[in-house]
Amino acid sequence: MKFPRRSFMHLAVGAAALPAAPGIARAQAYPSRTARIVVGFPAGGATDIMARLMSDWLTERLGQQFIVENKPGASGSIGTEMVAKSPADGYTLLLTVTPNAINPALYSNLGFDFIRDFAPVIYLARLAYVVVVNPSVPATTLPELIAYAKANPGKINYGSAGQGTPQNITCELFKMMAGVNLTHVPYKGGAPAVADLLAGHVQVIFAPISESIQQIKAGKLRALAVTPAARLDVLPDVPTIAEFVPGYEASGFAGVSVAKGTPADIVDLLNKQLNAALADPKIKGRIVELGGTVTGGTPAEFGKIVAEATEKWAKVIKVAGIKAE
Repeated sequence: MKFPRRSFMHLAVGAAALPAAPGIARAQAYPSRTARIVVGFPAGGATDIMARLMSDWLTERLGQQFIVENKPGASGSIGTEMVAKSPADGYTLLLTVTPNAINPALYSNLGFDFIRDFAPVIYLARLAYVVVVNPSVPATTLPELIAYAKANPGKINYGSAGQGTPQNITCELFKMMAGVNLTHVPYKGGAPAVADLLAGHVQVIFAPISESIQQIKAGKLRALAVTPAARLDVLPDVPTIAEFVPGYEASGFAGVSVAKGTPADIVDLLNKQLNAALADPKIKGRIVELGGTVTGGTPAEFGKIVAEATEKWAKVIKVAGIKAE
């Protein structure tokens, strides 16, 4: 990275020194027209659902329409670049997710620098992944899977939504820390990977909760562990990986960012409204169903999350030798 990781955090902090009076007037005038929340992935996924929850809330509370615009492609980079090049006026927001912290280490030709070109608004939720296996795999616990993998090095295939995706790097971190050799089988998206897991063509996936919860509940997939440091409300009986592999932690994130230079008072208004949304029981419950843990907080706190994730996953990508497809 060309810019220090603390730069993203300092955008929100430094903006507080701007004169207050003009900002108050600007915040009162905002929004005066339709705004959009850009999602760099197809409609229907967990991040898209979160964006729609937030857009509905902002539309109702601020009196102007906030629409969701899906711009999938290049692991979210197409939509991200569009927001980076949009006017810094608060009318184009980015639903910011884990690939925004992963992509800088994978792609050398991005048309933007995320740390430099974006300002954080809010950390919406910590996202979890779950280690799921086909029921034919002779392992009912994570320690049994580790033992089975060590007895069959390179013979167990794990699927992912593609090279450099969160499913890929979270499993690579597990391989390093557990000392196992699993063979990566990348797919073009999470749905075909899960389909092949159900068919037994791959044996394990570090799957997003939203893509696997129904199959887990139906007994079609076996959940062995979850990736965050704490157990999940939606799968309370499933242990964490860290209970067996000390120190392991792998969480995704969802949040909102805007182009750098967006007036601080607009960022503050959006932050306050979205924090209020996260306190709503219906919205909070829906995020939990998607495998998220509601977070909220200040722009600076979200900036820290993104900066730390960017640094962490860059190290894993380098050690694992992960290359973009």
